[in-house]
Amino acid sequence: MMGLDATRVRAVVRKELLDYRRKRSIVVSMVLLPLLFLVEPVVSIFLVTPLDSGSALDNYVVLPLLYMLLMAVVMPSTLAAFTVVGEREQGTLEPLLTTPLREQEFILGKAAAVMIPSVALSYLVYGLFLGAVALFAHPAVASAVFHDGPTLLALFLFAPLVAGWSVVVGMAVSVRASEVRVAQQLGMLASFPIIGVVLLLAVGVIHPTFTVAIEFAAGLLVIDVLALRIVSRMFDRERLVTGAKATRA
Repeated sequence: MMGLDATRVRAVVRKELLDYRRKRSIVVSMVLLPLLFLVEPVVSIFLVTPLDSGSALDNYVVLPLLYMLLMAVVMPSTLAAFTVVGEREQGTLEPLLTTPLREQEFILGKAAAVMIPSVALSYLVYGLFLGAVALFAHPAVASAVFHDGPTLLALFLFAPLVAGWSVVVGMAVSVRASEVRVAQQLGMLASFPIIGVVLLLAVGVIHPTFTVAIEFAAGLLVIDVLALRIVSRMFDRERLVTGAKATRA
């Protein structure tokens, strides 16, 4: 990653964000998906009865909190799957790849353009949820939510990390796929490991603690970095432009 030009990376990010604004389907998904992921946890929290004991009440509030974590997986995987194959279908990829832009700059710029809105919207939904709980939920329920420190830490700590995982998987699929629809469907596979972890936490196989949250975050960070390097090696400029794999001496 040495010798990267930050100006070129920022140029790719600006181009991608402007492209998102021009595509109605992406704008609509960025508006509707956060709302969908906000409604279910809010409804669940307001249906919880405050008559339950402390430990039972804590168990009831964990699942709605962890459910919101899936938004940081689903939304970036859809956007990332479009990054390469979408431009190839529109005929805008070849002019971009014939510039002095390096492969690492291309990958980082594309990844950052997906990460920025995805993580920002995730944190916005978390904030709206916690605000609704603080203002309108029963005091006992609100207390259970705000005293669940490990789960809240996991939400804010995992959001960029699971989004990074989804971006890497989505881009890996996008580099190899021939159609946008196929890439987006395969990109959803990135959510399966996260769904598995959420289910394990929800059923109590994994108990959320500060130590567990930090250990999972460290593991996800290592996985994201390694996966990004793998995607960079998968990137073949000549194959993306001509459809044929480059031959090396």
